[in-house]
Amino acid sequence: MPTHNTRPTTLMDHRAPIPTKLTAAWTGFMFLYVYVDVLGLYKPGAVADILKGKVFTFDISQTFAVSSLAAASIPALMILLSSTLPARANRVTNLVVASLLIPWMAFNLAGGEWLYYYGLGLAVELIFLAFILRTAWTWPRTPSASTAPTATAHRAPLMVE
Repeated sequence: MPTHNTRPTTLMDHRAPIPTKLTAAWTGFMFLYVYVDVLGLYKPGAVADILKGKVFTFDISQTFAVSSLAAASIPALMILLSSTLPARANRVTNLVVASLLIPWMAFNLAGGEWLYYYGLGLAVELIFLAFILRTAWTWPRTPSASTAPTATAHRAPLMVE
């Protein structure tokens, strides 16, 4: 009969690297961003308007399609950039892009239809963006080479006999 360890254990708390946290946040943001648009197609009249060549108040054209693709490409690119850029560029890029996306996401509330749906979408998107901003803003720093103590300063004195 196997014996079971009955001693309480604690889970090991493994901290993910900052780029991994940012990549995960942008991935979640991207999924939500797409789902808000896709599920919005179920709004009564949405498909009928699309068939008439309209989305919200915009005519469906190549310009509209390129603009929409460019907007969706931003969070998709941030998934890649957050996992590949060096720390300093990564931090700045995340701060700038997340800050600029806040008013862009708020645009989904324009028009006043389905406020609960788009309001919930915006609220969760803002949670992701706030996490990204906080994570990038509080990125841990290490002393620069010019301010770090030299290796000789920490050596023990030589014993002479």
